[in-house]
Amino acid sequence: MIPQELLKKIRRIEIRTRRLVADVFSGEYQSVFKGRGIEFSEVREYLPGDDIRSIDWNVTARMGHPYIKKFEEERELSIMFVVDASGSGAFGSVRRFKAELAAELCAVLAFSATRNNDRVGLVMFSDRIEKVVPPQKGRRHVLRVVRELLYSEPEGTGTDIPMALDYLANVVRRHAVVFLVSDFQTSGYDRALAVANRRYDLIAIDVSDPRERELPRVGLVELEDAETGDRVVVDTGDRRFVERFAREIEKVRAEKEMMFRRLGVDRITVSTDRPYVEPLERFFRMRARRAGPLVASRGRQ
Repeated sequence: MIPQELLKKIRRIEIRTRRLVADVFSGEYQSVFKGRGIEFSEVREYLPGDDIRSIDWNVTARMGHPYIKKFEEERELSIMFVVDASGSGAFGSVRRFKAELAAELCAVLAFSATRNNDRVGLVMFSDRIEKVVPPQKGRRHVLRVVRELLYSEPEGTGTDIPMALDYLANVVRRHAVVFLVSDFQTSGYDRALAVANRRYDLIAIDVSDPRERELPRVGLVELEDAETGDRVVVDTGDRRFVERFAREIEKVRAEKEMMFRRLGVDRITVSTDRPYVEPLERFFRMRARRAGPLVASRGRQ
């Protein structure tokens, strides 16, 4: 049985995210993801005013008079959330853990999807597959997805992004929009990302916390790696150590950003100390600028 406190948390997230969806993201979602593909519908006789570029010359030759191919927008989508449930998600130095921020972000996007009659599914992973919710439609299903994100207790602590994307390829074969939600505090996943980006419309959501970017000056501190359990004592009062830490973090950030750009994977960056509305709006604006040409190019395939 689900604790009352968790039910209240789920309800709070629903109220907050549904308001955002209604006021901010509903139109943006529809303009970006509506009609992500064009599918063949039928062949019919040519009528005056039809686009001559739609003529099916093979059928026309057989029938002796013009026929055209009719295409329809492929409206229905599967939206898959592939969410990192590793130990590092249970960290947050401000108002909430990274895992809670990830759950709320998924809720916003999932409620946007269900308003457009799209299916929503979930794959939670660590160094193993933790939870799978097959894609379905409707508000109750979205609430189940949010509940799993908040309530599930992962067995693994590590992160294996290639394993998760390989699993997804075996269970979701048709075109889908895939949100890969992680702090990406791992390595060796660039090839898996490239393959998934060719198969799906892949968007990475990079979740972080300010303490992962900047250490507080509080003297000696014992740090523990949430995924491996390794511990180390550092002196945050040592200027040289703090500067070295900052340089290393900046190097990792720059390399990660360069990798996503090189692979052509869109990325939304969010942090536990900042509102996520602006990064989402920026993503939707960027996608809206590209939506028209993308749909047209798929229609020519």
